[in-house]
Amino acid sequence: MKFRALAAFSFLLVASCSTSHQNDNLPINQYQVIGSHNSYKQAIEPALMDSMIARDPRATGLQYAHVSLADQLDLGLRNLEIDVYADSLGGRYAHPEGLDWVKPEQPYDPDSLMMKPGFKVFHMIGVDFLSSCPTLKIALVQLKAWSEANPGHFPVFITMEVKGSADQMKDDHSKLTEPERLTSATFDRLDEAIRAGLGDDKLITPDMVRADYPTLNEAVTKGSWPKLEDAQGRFLFILDDGGAKRDLYMHGHPSLIGRVLFARAEPGTPEAAALLLNDPENPEIPKLVKQGYLIRTRADANTVEARNNDYSRFETACASGAQIITTDYYQPSTFFDSPYHIAFADSTYVRVNPLFEKR
Repeated sequence: MKFRALAAFSFLLVASCSTSHQNDNLPINQYQVIGSHNSYKQAIEPALMDSMIARDPRATGLQYAHVSLADQLDLGLRNLEIDVYADSLGGRYAHPEGLDWVKPEQPYDPDSLMMKPGFKVFHMIGVDFLSSCPTLKIALVQLKAWSEANPGHFPVFITMEVKGSADQMKDDHSKLTEPERLTSATFDRLDEAIRAGLGDDKLITPDMVRADYPTLNEAVTKGSWPKLEDAQGRFLFILDDGGAKRDLYMHGHPSLIGRVLFARAEPGTPEAAALLLNDPENPEIPKLVKQGYLIRTRADANTVEARNNDYSRFETACASGAQIITTDYYQPSTFFDSPYHIAFADSTYVRVNPLFEKR
């Protein structure tokens, strides 16, 4: 990719942070965006939610839901999270166990989408299974349609967790459906699905960022992230998995050659470019951001900050310089009484990163 100059672009900041000024020629890692966590998630069936809370009060942490992916993007969010479950034969997740515990208020999967082979999109097996995009194919259709209707949009960062185990040992789901075991072929199919759904012209890939550098890590630490003008209208995917799953994804792809997603590789290793550090108080975040890494952190979690109308974690995330800040509350909750919701000033969700703005 040939990187060109950036058109003038600026946003005001929240009152707790300084004001950004007009800047030219900025690469995408020198911006900061707000996005959503578990972006596909719909409200759990009320009777099922009550049953879950009765069993374990901590289930109140699941009392949040999102508008559609397109509606979130229309609001201005520029990060989404899409979790996927492999279902190569189809039907594995067609009857969530929670449907047997309580009488549902609405029919589940009336179009039998869960019976078809392909990656499924939902939060938790058996209990938190309602999704605005039940399949990855549907999610990608929605994203592509929105992108084509909004040409030149600010790039959208998408974190993607691949649910399931990469080990031979079965996951313990307490008699819930066992997820399909993940293999290197699973991740090959995931890359293929994303390329087929969006097209290469809609992607920012490790190959594009690595360019002529010997490793991806060297590229990002020497400033090879694309300028905004080159990244407009595109999506950048980050694999939200470490350990065995990350290793499967990287295996046979040094510096992520040929891969679609960026991986959570350890800083300094050839594949390192993007990291997920959910605690915004982590002192390593500003250091890593300044070194060139792309960092995601969280403004709130498990409904705690929202219930307490507590913005301190969000303010810390802002100051950390983490380029991606996720929330469950770009709008106030509809489940409990709290005004909590986050945005930068004037309800914007993109700004120049405070660690890079010129003083």
